[in-house]
Amino acid sequence: MRNPKPKEWLASEFSQQYIADYKAFNFVDGEGVRNSLYVSGCPFACEGCFNAASQNFHYGKPFTQELEDQLIADTALDYVQGITLLGGEPFLNTQVCLRVIDRIRAEFGDTKDIWSWSGYTFEELLQDSEDKLEMLSKIDILVDGRFDISKKNLMLQFRGSFNQRIIDVKKSLAQGEVVIWEKLHDSEKAFEQIKKSELI
Repeated sequence: MRNPKPKEWLASEFSQQYIADYKAFNFVDGEGVRNSLYVSGCPFACEGCFNAASQNFHYGKPFTQELEDQLIADTALDYVQGITLLGGEPFLNTQVCLRVIDRIRAEFGDTKDIWSWSGYTFEELLQDSEDKLEMLSKIDILVDGRFDISKKNLMLQFRGSFNQRIIDVKKSLAQGEVVIWEKLHDSEKAFEQIKKSELI
């Protein structure tokens, strides 16, 4: 796992503006029905990363206008709550992410919410480059921090390790301190996976 200094890693130097994947109408990348854009490239190199292939900045395909238009069309559906930006590291792909965020806001205002995962902590982003600060200011929810395999916990809501937080960005910026998402609800009990053979 790597720990960058403020402004040490810049999207202008790292991003190839590639997309690892796009998953429409899913229920796992945040609250409600969401459309998820997985950007390519992440230098944090967390041990046990759930999407290791997307650490490569050249993985996948270039972001296109066609994909942007598809994401907007999918998000326009009434039952879609919003979009999620993850990867890879969204804050090292601000060229793509800010383009998508600005289009979402232009099309839907605040009627659709925007979530993002990041290996950066909220505090680190506040000390970083202007593009990262701009992106932070335009999203609603940030799931922050490196995945730490020594702190892995399968009962956490939308997170892999208990050092990570689900942050209400707008409230946090307004109050000058981290405000945790008010709907946070971690599981209190782990459920064993049921084997298919046991259902027959």
